[in-house]
Amino acid sequence: MTGPSLFEEIVDFSNRANPWPLYEKLRTQPVWQEEDGTFVVSRFREIYGLLHDPRISSDASNLLPEFADKAGALAQPGKLPPSFIRTDPPRHDTLRRIAMRQFGPPHRPDRIDKLTPKLEAVVTKLIDDLADRQQCDLVDDVAYPFPVAAITELLGVPPEDEPRFSQWVGPIVDSTGDPTPEHVQQRDDAFQELGMYMFELAQRKRADPGDDMLSGYVTDDGPDGRLEGGDLFSALILLLIAGHETTVNLIANGWLTLQRHPEILQRLRTEPDFSIRMVEELLRYEGSVHFLPNRIAVADIEIGGTVIRKGHPITLVLASGNRDTECIPHADRFDPDRPDNVHLGFGNGIHYCFGAPLARLEAQLALTQLAKRLQNPRLVADPPPYRPSPVLRGPIHLEVAYDGIGPA
Repeated sequence: MTGPSLFEEIVDFSNRANPWPLYEKLRTQPVWQEEDGTFVVSRFREIYGLLHDPRISSDASNLLPEFADKAGALAQPGKLPPSFIRTDPPRHDTLRRIAMRQFGPPHRPDRIDKLTPKLEAVVTKLIDDLADRQQCDLVDDVAYPFPVAAITELLGVPPEDEPRFSQWVGPIVDSTGDPTPEHVQQRDDAFQELGMYMFELAQRKRADPGDDMLSGYVTDDGPDGRLEGGDLFSALILLLIAGHETTVNLIANGWLTLQRHPEILQRLRTEPDFSIRMVEELLRYEGSVHFLPNRIAVADIEIGGTVIRKGHPITLVLASGNRDTECIPHADRFDPDRPDNVHLGFGNGIHYCFGAPLARLEAQLALTQLAKRLQNPRLVADPPPYRPSPVLRGPIHLEVAYDGIGPA
């Protein structure tokens, strides 16, 4: 009986705090085939190429029948149609255009920019609330509630409903990767409750629309029409979950990285606009999404002497690609001054992260305020405890001690 594969070691929770040496071993060859038939791709150039390759699908119906269990895990729970990240052109392109119409250019080019004062106020209040103590959990107290407030503000979810949303997010995120039957059931229950809530909220927005994304989705008829029925709810659930959990991890991973690099933390306190370069490097060096486990080959694809076979699942290990020294000089160094910082932190190709402008802004605002206002911050535990998910990797708690809170 053989031991676990290298990729199985990476997925194993015991390696969550430091997967980087295993990723280095994984990059010794560009493609690995797992015992279950999955092909794992490890290097930057090959991952980047496949993200732009029309022979790669995000539609689980392209899996061979022998991978029916994986098709079930990739299917949208609650009998909803697939969200646009799990579809291929031309359907993907239509759904994404409709969703993007309410989020950014050309129809709403100022959506995120106009949100900046609100986001500043939210993060200021969260840090103000830390002033009566000398230790906080940066995840529970800042990194988690901040993105919740941002995405619910964008979609028009009432602030009083934010705690309910938080209860639904956990089981859905914990089901990513290789979920247990218990996780799948908890995920499905959370999806059902979230779907019912979003249906009721959409009904209220139709009757009384505001200047939010959900109101736009249910009232605005653009050139591609509007999102209706299951497509609307699939898109809303995707935006709620993807717009939240990845940013929680980006902020938490970011603060952990800054504490481990005190010279960078000091620059963030003193250099105007440094946060822009710093967050971009953070997306490469310590990104939230470690791999994409939901791609399928629709033709045989030869890479580095290995043939990825048609109908087989593919896992693209973004975090490994982002540390590939063959394409990125000194890739294991955290260097915000890095020129031409090309990375896979938001994926690439037609499925490039829809919410990238918002995630960048949230991380810049939160990490800059934390750097400037927490006086003499220290990590209580390093490494911190991590979330179960190997896909969306980040601390589940991040205890930080400090001497006081400075003014905003």
